[in-house]
Amino acid sequence: YLLDGGYKVIGIDDLSGGYKDFLPCNENFIFYERVLGKALIDDIFEKHSIDTVFHFAAYAAEGLSPFIRCFNYQNNVIASASIVNACINNNCKLIFTSSMAVYGKHPPPFTEDLDPAPVDPYGIAKRAVEMDIEQGAQQFDLKYNIIRPHNVLGKYQNIWDKYRNVIGIFIRKVLNHEPMIVYGDGEQTRAFSDIQYYMEPFAKLIEGHHNETFNIGADKYWSINEVANIVKDVGAQCGYDAQISHGEPRHEVKHAYCDHTKAITHLDFKDDTNLKSLIKDMFTW
Repeated sequence: YLLDGGYKVIGIDDLSGGYKDFLPCNENFIFYERVLGKALIDDIFEKHSIDTVFHFAAYAAEGLSPFIRCFNYQNNVIASASIVNACINNNCKLIFTSSMAVYGKHPPPFTEDLDPAPVDPYGIAKRAVEMDIEQGAQQFDLKYNIIRPHNVLGKYQNIWDKYRNVIGIFIRKVLNHEPMIVYGDGEQTRAFSDIQYYMEPFAKLIEGHHNETFNIGADKYWSINEVANIVKDVGAQCGYDAQISHGEPRHEVKHAYCDHTKAITHLDFKDDTNLKSLIKDMFTW
């Protein structure tokens, strides 16, 4: 999207959740394969004149995070500190994708003015980075935005990770002729968001709305039971006999979805996610 808009783009990724085949072939795109938090990135900032940094890097396995504490904090906090430092030292704006996990057990829909109360190490890590960025703004005049998206989906998404992206996990299970596992009673509620509607509001943050926090995502929420049945129906349309089984409840927030009034008002954000159509597109791909 940024390349189409005439920007020059530098990508940094360790390819733990993506593939070189999906990188754009464009003279205005440069790619560096680095492991943030372990490999230095100062040379990239010294070599290129960078105006804005979009920080999307994380290992977003919320339910797994209590069992991978060191890995979680290394990937999601320590790695982020190197990016915050680079942005401060090179006078770059930092646009950080946090998570609605920072809200914890507040009653939904979550609004940006709520005091964060994360209930797991993933949410704690995201909130820690938010606080570090806010401190950087106070002491060093770092320009930033914090975005809190949730359950983002789309074609080309990695569906082979066992612990991330419930719909991707369900699709992979069906393709492998394995039952989808719904944890607990399946009445947990989440909203699922089509990635295509995020591009324009993200781009608007490059030039304005400095030091503001925005929720962004779909308004309609679904139970996990409903989502599993959609995947089951789509699988049946494609010739797969999908089954649903239930597992023990997990340590998770029961109901989690956001209010997007601020993004609608200030970024002209509009989400038209059609979950059934989106799941069918993903399954077909």
